[in-house]
Amino acid sequence: MHEMSLCEGVLQVIEDSAAAQKFSQVKTVWLELGRFACVEPEAMRFSFDVVMKGTLADGAKLELIDLPANVWCLSCSKHIDIEQRYDACPSCGDYQLQISGGEEMRIKQLEVE
Repeated sequence: MHEMSLCEGVLQVIEDSAAAQKFSQVKTVWLELGRFACVEPEAMRFSFDVVMKGTLADGAKLELIDLPANVWCLSCSKHIDIEQRYDACPSCGDYQLQISGGEEMRIKQLEVE
């Protein structure tokens, strides 16, 4: 379950931010997850609660923001959103698609005290 190590990375970012910005508690974490980020939302929620236990983010709420998978169609020269990695272009039906968004995972916002 790689979500556990991803949450450890999130905790490191939170701790670094707390040291720089002088906050002592995190109430809510908004995390953007691209549809192609290979992250299972329920595993992420479980891992978040486990990793944050006993830290400045203990008891923090995790809000997951689903980002669409955006691709560039080489055939019809359009940016489009798709649901699955190997979907065809909904405009022209071709499969020559270059991923341009949807693989990212980033902290969008923190609610802190």
